Amino acid sequence: MDIDKITVIGGFARNGEKEPLEGIELHMGDVVSIVGPTGSGKTALINDIGLFADNNTPTQRRILINDAPPPATFREDPSKNPIALITQHTTFLSDLPVYKFLGLHARIRKTSRPESIVEETLDFANQLTGEPIITDSAMTELSGGQTRALLIADAVVIGNSPIILLDEIENAGIDRTRALELLRKYRKIFIFVTHDLRIALLSSYRLVMHEGAMQCVIVTEEEEKRMAEKFKTLDEVMLYFRNQIRAGERLSEEELRKRLQLAQSFLLGEEIP
Repeated sequence: MDIDKITVIGGFARNGEKEPLEGIELHMGDVVSIVGPTGSGKTALINDIGLFADNNTPTQRRILINDAPPPATFREDPSKNPIALITQHTTFLSDLPVYKFLGLHARIRKTSRPESIVEETLDFANQLTGEPIITDSAMTELSGGQTRALLIADAVVIGNSPIILLDEIENAGIDRTRALELLRKYRKIFIFVTHDLRIALLSSYRLVMHEGAMQCVIVTEEEEKRMAEKFKTLDEVMLYFRNQIRAGERLSEEELRKRLQLAQSFLLGEEIP
């Protein structure tokens, strides 16, 4: 089944009142951020999407695929489920080596090029994480960041899932900018639950949650896109020193001053409308 869009039909907030946003349509190619304070209902929303809610969850939302209820096979047959959910919980029951895990998934998906697609998946994952993934390592031996990066790559490349839900990937040490660059090359619906400023501003639009309810949709305008580039400069300063700490280096105030001056020069050197 070719999926063009999914629709979330609003239900009820925690106080029992109807959600201010009656519904939202997500189209192929959209990159969406779900934002809001902790406890605002972000995770409940992506769970509703992942479960194809049909008035059978606490929120009483409904999920439609191409304006119709999802086929029963989406729920009954995992191989036909079009949604991949990458959560913060990445505990594996399997201790298979990475290459065997990916190869097995490729065979289950009946791909015509199992070896090359495994290599493509590993290349994708290694562009997201600071520590390269050793293919002979057991899945249970990977770090949290490596695991999340591999699962994202696996869902996009081998699973070829048209709808991918990502829950707070910024907490796993993943290169957020690179992740968005890579994901945009694939025509899918990407939905991020995030507290990260740059992920939100680099999304097509953001869905605001509050007290368990969908409040409104804010489309990312050109001014915010320009701001995202400026925030990237500040982010790179933090990333440099984070990597220095990881490498066992000492930090110096002189280096901090130098990098902040370079960042300031870039930020002030560009024309601000």
